[in-house]
Amino acid sequence: MKTLEGAGMNRSIKHVRASIASKWSQLVLKHSPRHGGCCSAKCVLFLMLIGLPLLGGCSIKKVALRQVGNALSGTGSTFSAENDPQLVRDALPFSLKLMDGLLAEIPDHKPLVIAATSAYVQYAFAFLQMDADRLESADFEAAQALRSRAANLFLRARDYGLGGMELKRPGWVTRLAETPLEASQELDRDDVALAYWTGAAWAGLINLSKEQPHRIAEIPQMEVLMDRVLELDEGWNDGAIHAFMITYAFARQGTGEDPADAAKYHYRRALELSEGRQIGPHVSLAESLAVQTQDSALFGELLRKATAFDVNTHPETRLVNLLMQQRAHWLLDHEADLILPALEDLPPIE
Repeated sequence: MKTLEGAGMNRSIKHVRASIASKWSQLVLKHSPRHGGCCSAKCVLFLMLIGLPLLGGCSIKKVALRQVGNALSGTGSTFSAENDPQLVRDALPFSLKLMDGLLAEIPDHKPLVIAATSAYVQYAFAFLQMDADRLESADFEAAQALRSRAANLFLRARDYGLGGMELKRPGWVTRLAETPLEASQELDRDDVALAYWTGAAWAGLINLSKEQPHRIAEIPQMEVLMDRVLELDEGWNDGAIHAFMITYAFARQGTGEDPADAAKYHYRRALELSEGRQIGPHVSLAESLAVQTQDSALFGELLRKATAFDVNTHPETRLVNLLMQQRAHWLLDHEADLILPALEDLPPIE
């Protein structure tokens, strides 16, 4: 009798817990940005903290965590329309650590892996590496410290991305190291977003680790990832792969192609595929082609296009365009450091 009563009570407890899990998950989804709600990352965490203690049993907890992961992986669209970059700068570290905590519990949640990889890449570049560039002339040591932090976060992003692709095809990371080109051909269109952000993280890491030979040796792996993205879906995310290739054209070795021609081609495609929503290609071509060729007129023309752009015409890309405008203003202010004056503009030698 006691056994039957205990079994019945256990079933009742499980039923209550399952009901709590269902209602709580619905609450999280209702208020999440991904589903049209207004819940911030902090709100999602609050709901998680008050809900998880009520959930007994591993399976119910995993379901609940996945619902939170679904909500959090959709917050990127909220950030992308933000008109206050400082607000995003302050909010992102909280979101990043929340993603870390969730991925420790549910490492196979692909949308969350993609969100974490992309968020770490963008935070490291926009709020650490670009800050380091601005700070360098005033405080070199502080700038180097920021670059060290950025490299560390690029590494974390790369490892999240590689781990995510390993889940789908075990042993793939080893194959990528041993036979990069062959391994890259295993990727399909479903892998484009994760492959792009993994490659971008890897490129950022290598760029900030030029004194480390083992990082330089990883260039072929990074390159085949980005080449595969270009093959599979050149239009993904407003032609982001072409925007990347504008700058990388001048760093790439062994292609036999004129880097200036390659940069101009990728610039045109990036503008076409973004349909005027992105000003990043203007800034990238100014920093690469115009600086490499010491073309002051082109440098100014491209950056003035970027600074004159009305970011409110395309709210969905407002944040990245505001950040690129900040970069453009800084580059214009430092043109003398990047482009030498023409010989005819130099003062006569007495």
